[in-house]
Amino acid sequence: MAGVDAERIGVCSWSYQRPLREVADEMAKIGVKGIDLALTPFVAPDGRHGVEEGEEALAFAKAQFASGAWRLFATMISFPQEDYSTLDTIRKTGGVVPDDCWPRNREIAAAAAELSGTLGAPYMLFHAGFLDESNPAAYAAYVERVSFVRDACARAGVQLILESGQETAEDLARFLRDVPGLYVNFDPANMILYGKGRPMEALETLVPWIRKIHVKDADATAVPGTWGTERPWGEGQVGGAAFIDALNGLGFTGNMTIEREGGDDRVGDIARAAARLREGRAAAL
Repeated sequence: MAGVDAERIGVCSWSYQRPLREVADEMAKIGVKGIDLALTPFVAPDGRHGVEEGEEALAFAKAQFASGAWRLFATMISFPQEDYSTLDTIRKTGGVVPDDCWPRNREIAAAAAELSGTLGAPYMLFHAGFLDESNPAAYAAYVERVSFVRDACARAGVQLILESGQETAEDLARFLRDVPGLYVNFDPANMILYGKGRPMEALETLVPWIRKIHVKDADATAVPGTWGTERPWGEGQVGGAAFIDALNGLGFTGNMTIEREGGDDRVGDIARAAARLREGRAAAL
């Protein structure tokens, strides 16, 4: 595995679970400038993606971008009703799926798209929720709602990219053909966590739509129907070095953002992931 150029490495702001000024301090310590910025703390605080932030924090983020201290890889939104307790709860509550939540979520998505444009983000990413192609009415509503978010982003000069993993690569590719103008933030760990296939095989299916990567690792569950286990980068079943080599072999040159949503040493795990990417190491020494 060749080392990844430092300019292509970023972190997810929400992984730190800290205010943005503290996120900035941690990023500076490990020499990372790229960031996927959670907008949820600004438009619809949910407690999962960072503490609630106000105008001062937003002004700080804008100053970071203006000075070159940060490079904005993407923004990210989620919705207040989402419940990740089990695979079943997130299937019912994730993304644009719940009918009763859509009026409020429509407002959140529109506000986030506008803010993404103001910040100069190239992409806004989110989990759209579970595809249900077996129910024509539900599928039609899903297409309409995701299309609304896509169009709100387009008006703001931003591309909408979907998080992978809640469906198989084949199902997602079929949906992307049905709804042009959408792209993918490929998260290999999500394929494993949700039990939706092998990341290496999914890459080849989805590569025409992949615009960026979440660097995250996981082990599959031993109990079907339950979550897999997130692991530090290079220590799970994604493949680490082999995964990066596969991306290189497919000609991928986009940005790679470290995401860590588990464990009891997120700061350390993120720092180690950045070092492994830069140095071309598969795992800790």
